[in-house]
Amino acid sequence: MSSALTDLFPLPIVQAPMAGGVSVPQLAAAVSEAGGLGFLAAGYKTADGMYQEIKQLRGLTGRPFGVNLFMPQTEHAETGAVEVYAHQLAGEAAWYKTELGDPDSGRDDGYEAKLAVLLDNPVAAASFHFGVPGKDVLDSLRRAGTLTLVTATTAEEALAVERAGADAVIAQGVEAGGHQGTHRDVQDNEGAGIGLLSLVAQIRETVGIPVVAAGGIMRGSQIAAVLAAGASAAQLGTAFLATPESGATDLHKRALTDPLFIRTELTRAFSGRPARGLVNRFMREHGPYAPAAYPEVHHLTSPLRKAAAKAGDAQGMALWAGQGHRLARPLPAGQLVETLTAELAAASTALSGKGEGHEGHEGHEGYEGYEGYEGGRR
Repeated sequence: MSSALTDLFPLPIVQAPMAGGVSVPQLAAAVSEAGGLGFLAAGYKTADGMYQEIKQLRGLTGRPFGVNLFMPQTEHAETGAVEVYAHQLAGEAAWYKTELGDPDSGRDDGYEAKLAVLLDNPVAAASFHFGVPGKDVLDSLRRAGTLTLVTATTAEEALAVERAGADAVIAQGVEAGGHQGTHRDVQDNEGAGIGLLSLVAQIRETVGIPVVAAGGIMRGSQIAAVLAAGASAAQLGTAFLATPESGATDLHKRALTDPLFIRTELTRAFSGRPARGLVNRFMREHGPYAPAAYPEVHHLTSPLRKAAAKAGDAQGMALWAGQGHRLARPLPAGQLVETLTAELAAASTALSGKGEGHEGHEGHEGYEGYEGYEGGRR
């Protein structure tokens, strides 16, 4: 299997691109400088905004990093369903003294313009969410020297990613925080998400390209587990959300370990697409009635979410988080990478049979110290 992807970064740790202002250049730079692969999130930004962040990141590190793009949405929601939901949210708008957003603010997230920027100013890696780019797009990026990754939530989606010519697939388990990267938003499939370890195993038996495992990973021992299951690297989002370099609000960071927020759920309440977040008042009151309408609902609720954050009201915010949120550690991003790597080394030593009580076990090789994990990469 090609090592082109894992040759980019010495440690099997990828910082998930978290849209909405979390994955700022300072966070991506800190992760890349520590030996992982930092990512910028281009979602919800203009093409120029993305370009300016790329320039800023290049001023902070000379190491490789990636940029994530959202695929354009081609399926239109029922106008009537969106209007009904807007009527339901009228009370929220009055409470926060703001107007609802325009649900028709755009469906393609500036995709073509962002692609043009990445082709003119190539980065080391580009990843895609909510679908698969055309083969021509992936080939163009490859010629520009950019490795490509595409999210998949099933083995069938992973096969589509491989057939399109991507360099790697991101296996996103149902545990993951934020939006599920399903290629099509099918309401009949709600609640049918696959856990990460099962998903990695299924995808590894379906495709030959490298797999990056994502979903609920918060500790180095979990990284060791997905490597042992066949992944080439692990992608962590919620773990980095709590770092000082993260662009998340302090309210969001504190909520990750606040006893008030005891669990997460998948909801359409804030965006119209299934996304995992901490259960709060807004999710409980509006989630059951939110239509399958992305990005219309995202645009509709955007002013409400901003107003709630400004008011310091966590009960009205989209508190995206994975199922492992209670394990969040507010360490500097570089220190967190070091800690995860040390935990990975310890867990991998135990897996290899070199830990106490495991003598003679002929398991995985290496994983000793910071350098020995090569034996677990694919």
